[in-house]
Amino acid sequence: MIGLLGGTFDPVHFGHLRPALEVSQALELADLWLIPLRQAVHRPQPQASPEQRLAMLRLAVGEETGIRIDDRELRRAGQSYTYDTLAEIRAELGMSRGLCLLVGADAFRGFLTWHRPDDILDLVHLVVMQRPALPGEGGQDTNAGLNQEFSAELQTWLQPRRCRDVRELTTSPAGRVWFQGVTQLDISSTRIRGLIVSGLSPRFLLPDPVWAYIQARRLYQRP
Repeated sequence: MIGLLGGTFDPVHFGHLRPALEVSQALELADLWLIPLRQAVHRPQPQASPEQRLAMLRLAVGEETGIRIDDRELRRAGQSYTYDTLAEIRAELGMSRGLCLLVGADAFRGFLTWHRPDDILDLVHLVVMQRPALPGEGGQDTNAGLNQEFSAELQTWLQPRRCRDVRELTTSPAGRVWFQGVTQLDISSTRIRGLIVSGLSPRFLLPDPVWAYIQARRLYQRP
């Protein structure tokens, strides 16, 4: 299977990279694709340019094997709709290869408001990244006891699509939802940009080469 993680990556940080790596290892993904978007749909637009965000991603990944940066959305004009990107990838790879779209739990709560959500699930599995279950919440089973976090509409939609065994992801190329416990780091690009504006260092929240790049180009500083 191939894992896909999209985002503005403005800038990329360990809160993006560590959970994605843990999913890749847990699901034994053949490859993990990081897909920076050009123009956001449901959030403020990126501050750094597409070229700068792509450069920071490349610095962050370095020589790490099994991670690929896919810049197709940066090369495409207009808003970056997940469905369009996935349809393009499917046209290239065919329908037999298993694809997993990695999303955070917060993003998943709004999944039904996305552009063509049911059609997205026809193209990929969803892997929802969240904190591991605590004692009394299903033990180590991150797929137990979590419906209360979601709206009634999302629970109804989720019920027939939810995996209880990770092996279900390998029986079809798309169509299932799996909840994966990951290390959740309280890091956000917004916080990093705020630190920089305030004249404070964001070091240890993001890879050193990315921080060096930001400093060299004076990114995110107050105009």
